[in-house]
Amino acid sequence: MAVDRVPVLKRCRSLDLDPVFLGIDKKSKRTLKRANRKMSEYGQQLREKQKAKFIYGVLEKPFRNYYTKASKMRGMVGENLMILLERRIDNVIFRMGLARTRMEARQIVDHKHVAINGKVVNIPSILVNAGDTIEIVEKAKDSQRYKSILETTGSRMVPEWLEVNQEALSGVVKSLPSREMIDVPVDEMLIVELYSK
Repeated sequence: MAVDRVPVLKRCRSLDLDPVFLGIDKKSKRTLKRANRKMSEYGQQLREKQKAKFIYGVLEKPFRNYYTKASKMRGMVGENLMILLERRIDNVIFRMGLARTRMEARQIVDHKHVAINGKVVNIPSILVNAGDTIEIVEKAKDSQRYKSILETTGSRMVPEWLEVNQEALSGVVKSLPSREMIDVPVDEMLIVELYSK
C-alpha cells in the first residue's frame, strides 16, 4: 500500500492549508519563500485537487474513480465529489469525534474497531448511507485509547448530518451531507475544470 511520508505541516504550508482541517492543533511558524510568485490557472486547479486528496487521505487512482462516479450522478459534479469524499467511513469516524485525525480514523477502521449496522468493517473507503448506525465494537470500547481521544475531541463540533452518542461511542447518519454542511476549504469547481480538460 502506498504511504505518504511527507511531513504534515510542510505539506500544509505548500498547499496554503490550515492544519486545523486535518485535526492537528500545531501551527508552523515558517512562511513560503515563493509567496509573491504568480500561479498559473493550471497550478491553481492542481493545488485544489492536491488539497482535497491530502485532506481526505485519498491517492490519485481512487480520487479519479470518485470523480468518475460523481460525474455519473445527478447534480453538480463538484458538489457530488465532495459529498462522496465526506461519506467515507474514515471521514465519518473523524467527524463524529472518535478519532483525532483522519489518519487515526483510517487506522481505527483498519484494525476492525468499527461496525456499520452491526457488521464489522475494515475498509476505510466504504461509503455510509442515510440511516446507517456506526459504532465502535464492544471489545474496543473499554480501551484507554478512546477515553483519551474523547478528551481531545470533546469540544469539536459534530456536523448536523450526524448524531453522536459519545458515551456509547456510536452515532447515526441522519441524512447525507450537502455541500453547505462540508466545511473543507476546497474549490471543487477548479477540480472539475482540471479533470474535464
